[in-house]
Amino acid sequence: MYAIVEIAGQQFKVSKDLKVYVHRLANEEGSKVSFDKVLLLDDNGNVTLGAPAIEGASVEAKVLQHLKGDKVIVFKKKRRKGYKKRNGHRQCLTQIVIEGITSTGAKKAAPKKAAVEATAETAAPKVKKAPKAKKEDTQE
Repeated sequence: MYAIVEIAGQQFKVSKDLKVYVHRLANEEGSKVSFDKVLLLDDNGNVTLGAPAIEGASVEAKVLQHLKGDKVIVFKKKRRKGYKKRNGHRQCLTQIVIEGITSTGAKKAAPKKAAVEATAETAAPKVKKAPKAKKEDTQE
């Protein structure tokens, strides 16, 4: 069983007992976190899509630690001008472990073909096009 969940503005594919590094969360180390924005849920081949999120589904996680990522060097240069700027950046991260995925949301059934065709016909009436003029051969 896995889920695609949005955590701190990014989407992650998570499953039980998976450790994930996400952008820094405000929760303390050792505390429990619940993410409600589950976009997709796969339960052994039974896929449920959200529009945009699945109602009632959530992912529970535990905050393991707060840390900083690897240093990234930002180097700017303009050639032949003598301009060079060197800067570094370390992203603040939080390591979480996924403890469980709950799927209490009602599963949406696919609409039937007859219902889809009926709504398509009533939604937009067809407009008749004007007949095209016939071309006459003027070669003599």
